[in-house]
Formats: sequence, structure tokens, C-alpha cells
Amino acid sequence: MKLLRLAALAGALVALEASPAIGGTTLSVPGASNPFLAGMPSGTTCCGGDSAPGQSPVLAGAVTAGSTLTFTSLSGGVSFSGGVPTDGPDGNSGSLVSTAVFEGGATVINGIAGYNNTPVDALIGVFLGPGLPTTISPLPTDLDFGPSGLTTSFASLSPGLQQIFFIGDGLTGTGSGSVQNFIVPAGATRLYLGTVDGFGWSNNTGAISVTVNGLATGVTGVPEPATWAMMLAGIGMIGGALRLRGRQAFASPLLDAA
Repeated sequence: MKLLRLAALAGALVALEASPAIGGTTLSVPGASNPFLAGMPSGTTCCGGDSAPGQSPVLAGAVTAGSTLTFTSLSGGVSFSGGVPTDGPDGNSGSLVSTAVFEGGATVINGIAGYNNTPVDALIGVFLGPGLPTTISPLPTDLDFGPSGLTTSFASLSPGLQQIFFIGDGLTGTGSGSVQNFIVPAGATRLYLGTVDGFGWSNNTGAISVTVNGLATGVTGVPEPATWAMMLAGIGMIGGALRLRGRQAFASPLLDAA
């Protein structure tokens, strides 16, 4: 029984180290954060003269496929016209943007799918894998958040890899309602945050503050020195106990014959 307990302890230590820790990260997302530059190298341009890294979206952090993210404590606002930021995280529901209208019919830019009927200035996100988004095949399709599509009041959303998705204030209503759940898709390793516009994010003003809950933190694959010491100690105890049992099994017949 002791051996089993020691083995279970060593196994638990290994599993604990391999599992990602979950935490909340607070970020500021400038209005000039163009989601179509997510994961793209410096010098990449698109969308009316925007370029990386000047208008690149904010890298929120690492994610784990299948986990659930929530977005809370949102505040601030954005203006796509360069004026005083008056639109909060949910954006302006009276001004819906469809990427294809502004980008000459394009629905995929730099390998990232556009959006349909999404409130201008709203907070949005996009999940990427470890490589450049331009290498994905097949190309992703755009999501529609208009009345005939997903709408913005969903309880749970499962966007695909490289599909821009609406976050807003992270609630089913504007400033009220239930917290919305976002499921990380297969293949995703990173989350980027940006804002909604049609083109030319460079003149946008304001910023949105958001706390992202559920990001993967501390995924290391190599245990800390203290954990190594505990694991080695446990393995040593198991080895010692096995050696002692072997000696007892060898000595018993001799003792019985004496």
C-alpha cells in the first residue's frame, strides 16, 4: 500500500506540472488594434494602410484548446472616426460593419476571416495556432452577428481558428445579463484582441480595458527545481522500498532453515 501511495504521489506531481494554470489577465486594447494583422510579421500591411506592429492587435496570451474563456471588468471606449471615444465595449449597434463592403469583396485578409453585421468599435477576438495565419487550409469563413446570424446576445460561442468573433462587454446584454462563454477551438495556441472597423484603424482613438479569464499560464513541460526534488525523493523512496522487499524475500528461506 505504501508503494502505491508513493507511486500515486509521483504521478500526481508529474500531472500537476504538465497541467496549465488558469488565471485572469487585465489588458488595454487600443482602438487602433487591427485584428487582420494578428500574428503577422513586422512590415505587413492591409486595410487602408495599416501596418504591423503599429496597428497590430493585442496578444492576450496562450490558450488551451477546449477550455472556456470569459471576459469581465470591461470599461473604456473607442471612436473609429478619430474623435472623442463614445462607443463602449459593445460598440455602436446602430452602425454594423461587414468586412466585404469595405475590402472590395474580400472576406479573408491575411488568412483571417472577416465579419458580418458586427457593431463598429466593439471589442473582438481571434484565435490563432502557432504558425502564420496565412498558412491555414482550408481558409476560414466569416461569422455573421446580425439578426439573422449568431447575434451578439449568445450564451456560449465556439468560434473556429482564425475566425474573428464578437466579445463586446462579455455579457448577453449591454451592461447586463449573463457572462458569455467562449470555447477555444482545436489547434488554437494564442488569442489576439482588437476592435471593429471597416478600414484604416490607424486613426482610431480610445481603448478598452478587459480582464480575460481562463488563459493558460505557466505551461512549461519542464518541472521547477523544487518539483524535481520532490519527484526524485519520491522515486528514491519507491526504489528503497523495492530493494528492502527484495532483501527480505531473499533472506526469509535462510532464516526458516536455520
